[in-house]
Amino acid sequence: MKIESTDVSETRKNLSFEVEPELVDAEIVRIARTYSKTARIPGFRQGKVPPHVVRQRYKDQILHDVAHDLIPRLVNDALRERGLEPVASPDVKDLVVEEGKPMTFVADFETMPVIDPGDYTGVSLRKAPAVLEVGAVDHALDHLQEQHARWHAVEDRPTQIGDTILVDLTRTRRQRLIALPGEDAPPPPSEHDGKTESLQHISIELGAETNPPGLDEALVGANVGETRDFTITHPADDQVPEWAGATVDYSVTLKAVRRKELLALDDEFAKEVSDVDTLEALRDKIRTDLQKGAEQDADHKMRHDLLQELSRRLTVVPDVLVEQEVDRRLEEFLRRLMEQGVDPMKADVDWREFRERQREAARETVKSTLVVDEIARREKIEATEEDVEAEIGRFAERAGRTPAAIRARLEKEHALDRIRAGIQREKTMTWLIEHANVVNG
Repeated sequence: MKIESTDVSETRKNLSFEVEPELVDAEIVRIARTYSKTARIPGFRQGKVPPHVVRQRYKDQILHDVAHDLIPRLVNDALRERGLEPVASPDVKDLVVEEGKPMTFVADFETMPVIDPGDYTGVSLRKAPAVLEVGAVDHALDHLQEQHARWHAVEDRPTQIGDTILVDLTRTRRQRLIALPGEDAPPPPSEHDGKTESLQHISIELGAETNPPGLDEALVGANVGETRDFTITHPADDQVPEWAGATVDYSVTLKAVRRKELLALDDEFAKEVSDVDTLEALRDKIRTDLQKGAEQDADHKMRHDLLQELSRRLTVVPDVLVEQEVDRRLEEFLRRLMEQGVDPMKADVDWREFRERQREAARETVKSTLVVDEIARREKIEATEEDVEAEIGRFAERAGRTPAAIRARLEKEHALDRIRAGIQREKTMTWLIEHANVVNG
C-alpha cells in the first residue's frame, strides 16, 4: 500500500492512499459472502446464489461496504504510525474503488498547531477603577419605579402620549431607497422587498424613544377597535438592523389601552420592592449592588484584555475549530430568540451573513482558548471532582433541582467534559491574573 503525506498548511494535512487490488478484492469476496446468505434473487434458493451473481447484482452496495469498512482502519493506522492527531474526523474525498483495481482516496484533516504561549507570568494588565456614574442610583430607582408601576385600563378616551397600547399589526416593507451610513447608494431590490409580516398582541408605548419617527403621530387619538393605515421610514440607526432605513406600510388595529401610574418614591415604596424599610436604606442597597457590578465589569474587562493578549501569541488555528465556535454562537443566538418567543424560521435574519460576522471573533476565541489550555497543561492546572461537584451544585440551585438530577442530565448529554474544561480554563485565568503585573487605575 502506498501512502503519501502532504502539508497543505500549518494545520491542514492530506494523506493520499493507494490500496493494492488484492486487499480490495479480498474484502469484496468477504462482504459478497455475507450478502449470499440473505440475498433473494429469482431462480436461486436463498443462500445458494453463486458469488459472481451476488457481486454483479449488488455491486454498488458491496463496493460501498468495502470502502466503509476498509477506509477507517487504514486511515487510523496511518495516523497512528505518523503520530498525527486530527482535531476532527478526516474528510475522505476523491474515492475510486473497483474490483481488480487499486482503491485510491485522500484523507483530508486538520491537526493542532504548535502552541507556544511564550512568557505568560508577569503579563502587564490594567484594572480600570470601578467608579459609578453620576446619577446611577437615581437611574436605578427610576427603573424600579417603572418595574413596579400600576396599570389602569383606559376606556373613556382616545390614545395619547404615555399610553401603552395593545395592537394587532401587519407591515409590508418597500424597497429601501435611502443609503445607510457607509453605503455609496441604496441597495438594489432584494428578496425582502414586499415582504409582509403579521403580528398579534403587540405592546407599544406611545412616546417611547425607540419608536420610529411618525409612529406616535399615526396612533395618537385612536379608539379601541379602530384600524389605522400609514407609512413610515425607519431611521438608519434603528435598533433592529433589518429594519434600518426601510420604508414600511403599516395597518394597525387597536385592541386595548392602558395607562401607567408610578408609585411615589418613599419608605412604603422601599418596603414593597425590597427587604429594607426606608428609602435611604434602599438607596444604600442599590449603591452597594451597583458598586459590586462596576467591580465585576472592571474584572471582566481585565480578563478580556488578558485573553486578547494570549490570542496574539497564536497565529494559526484549525478552521474546523473556528467553524465549531461559529456553530456554538449561532446556537446561543437561536436559544435567545426562542426564549424571547421569536420563531427563528420567521426571523428576518440573513443566517449566512450572521455566520460571517461571527467568524473573526470566533477565531480570536479559539486562539485564546488553545493558549489557555496549553498553559493549564504546562502548569498542571486541572478541574478536580470537588470542583465539578461544586459547579453542579450551583447549576442545581439555579434550576431548583437536586444535584443528582443535574449530574444525570449532564451525563446523558455528554456535557461533563465540557464542564470540566470550563472549570479548568477559569482556574487557569485566575492563576494567570494572580501571576500578572496588575496596575490599578
